[in-house]
Amino acid sequence: MEPVFRTLEIAAKAVIKVWGSQIAYENLQNIPQTGGAVIAINHTSYVDWLFAGLAVHQRGRRIRYLIKAEMQQVKVVDYLIRHTKTIPVDRQAGAEAYAVAVQRLREGEVVGLMPEATISRSFELKEFKTGAARMALEAGVPIVPLIVWGAQRIWTKDRPKTLGRNKIPITVAVGRVLAPEGRADELTAVLRDEMTSVLYRVQQEYPHPRGAYWVPRRLGGGAPSPAEAARLEDQEAAVRAASRAAREPRPGWPGGKG
Repeated sequence: MEPVFRTLEIAAKAVIKVWGSQIAYENLQNIPQTGGAVIAINHTSYVDWLFAGLAVHQRGRRIRYLIKAEMQQVKVVDYLIRHTKTIPVDRQAGAEAYAVAVQRLREGEVVGLMPEATISRSFELKEFKTGAARMALEAGVPIVPLIVWGAQRIWTKDRPKTLGRNKIPITVAVGRVLAPEGRADELTAVLRDEMTSVLYRVQQEYPHPRGAYWVPRRLGGGAPSPAEAARLEDQEAAVRAASRAAREPRPGWPGGKG
């Protein structure tokens, strides 16, 4: 029954009702109703996981996400992680989380992750990590590509949240199921191609006001181009690295060496 997960499902539906968002689901039949599967989700917002999870719930399943381990520092989030089979990932040493995810897949669970790893400021697909493909191949389960579109209008990087009654329409579209075949890099390329195809189709059917910040540059929007987004990410990474370095003890200082 998983009472904590059930409570989250009820809360998620309540949040969507408060927001007034209409969710259009497409091709949910491609999500297996039984057995293990990797759900690969694009990443344009901080709430992609919510809409992807609701889509999987529509098929009577529960998604076990991989989540960055830093979130365990928040007590409430740590409680939820421990009671929903969420898998914390230490980005400096992810082997343990990877092994747990493969085991969950072999046990017949649905595991969800974002192959882009971080939010795309351009709202286009970034380069993919190979983790989704490697998990699917090792566990012998399919990959299900899933696109969430519109969530970037609610909460994304560098923009204020829009968490009130926004009535923003959301599309959740599932692509064709990919068999666990070939090398990891080959399967990753096929996955990215399939997700690109679904994304472009969904975008064609979704109204995109010219110049809007949440619309990709390719469609006449005001979002950064992929190249501009990459530069912003490099700058962000440099700031984080400098912040970490400032927190580390220096030789000859208390707590340091020398």
